[in-house]
Amino acid sequence: MLNSVRTFSFLFGYLPISAVNLKKFIKQKSQLSLEEYDKLIHTEPQKWATGIMERTKSTVSVTGLENLPDGPVLFVSNHEGNFDIPVLLSAIPKPFGFISKKEVKKMPIIPMYMEEMNCVFLDRTDRRSALKSITDTVGKLKEGHSILIFPEGTRSKGQEMGEFKSGFMRIAKDSGVPVLPIAISGTSDIMEKNNNKIMPAAVSVQLLDPVPANRIQELDTKSAIALVRSRIEDALDSPVQQSAGG
Repeated sequence: MLNSVRTFSFLFGYLPISAVNLKKFIKQKSQLSLEEYDKLIHTEPQKWATGIMERTKSTVSVTGLENLPDGPVLFVSNHEGNFDIPVLLSAIPKPFGFISKKEVKKMPIIPMYMEEMNCVFLDRTDRRSALKSITDTVGKLKEGHSILIFPEGTRSKGQEMGEFKSGFMRIAKDSGVPVLPIAISGTSDIMEKNNNKIMPAAVSVQLLDPVPANRIQELDTKSAIALVRSRIEDALDSPVQQSAGG
């Protein structure tokens, strides 16, 4: 119970501070390159996410940081729990936005940061919105920003990884950027498996070998999806992943 209070108190308590800093950052935008501004914006979400994870008392092991490419990349991760985003924001030094459900827009301050991070909002009940989110994400990647996507579309909550929806591969093919698969394990032990009470957990993040843009173009959509999904599935099944995830 104490972990839950501590975590949620920080989650919302840090927002006024981040709002002040966001205003300062936006004033500097015209003086910075795209890459410099993305790095600057990333500093606050990373502090926020790191603070959240510290208060859950969880441990996060990260491997494969050497696989991070220069330039824009489409991160493709399995989706285990609500803490996937804080874990990845705190663990990955490369700035990135992500695709998020539109309901997040109702939260205070967070949506303002997400827009500056180049996040894309999606209404899952509206097919037209889903198509627009694909176009918007392709545009962000072509501009030089990196994006994270969870192609399962919903949390597995520690169960078997779900099927990957094909939209992410259309994004990869249309944008012409490499795909970096991510295998994440243990986040559902923080919350989903505890009746939504926050408990310490051992979380493992593996940044796998990127799939080059030219390889994505060579493969048909079905084969390319199978390639990315199998890399993540193999990593989740590996002994290293199981021991790291407890």
